[in-house]
Amino acid sequence: MNETALLHNYLIVGALLFGIGLVGFLSRRNMIVMFLAVEMMLQGVSLSLVSFGRYHNHWGGQALVVFIIAVAACEAAIVMALVLMLFERTRKLDIAVWQSLREDNQPAFVEPPPSEPPEPKPQFPRLTSAGVEPQHDPEETAHRSHV
Repeated sequence: MNETALLHNYLIVGALLFGIGLVGFLSRRNMIVMFLAVEMMLQGVSLSLVSFGRYHNHWGGQALVVFIIAVAACEAAIVMALVLMLFERTRKLDIAVWQSLREDNQPAFVEPPPSEPPEPKPQFPRLTSAGVEPQHDPEETAHRSHV
């Protein structure tokens, strides 16, 4: 198999992992799911680094991935300690509960209420069937509201 094609395949999978992790992180409020999404993003970056290292026959990408894995292990320990501490205090894993741990001089974040449903789109004029003259509004014919 061509090395360039193999590199492209690995990069596509790495980008997909990173994209799925980013969407998961931005769309969820459960801290454990957010943590797993960050780990998925790290794995996408790691796969890209390893694939570039293989393509260029250089061990720099693989060496950096070893450090990424070590940092991810430390991150996991810290995050799990924070999650356990928050769950012990509040019995919830919702990220909005972290509000109680903010500094005293910081205002509380208030989630905006759900917005009103959008107004229905205006109905555009439709063409009539061939050979049939459309209905005309006599008021509009006598005095045009627009030119």
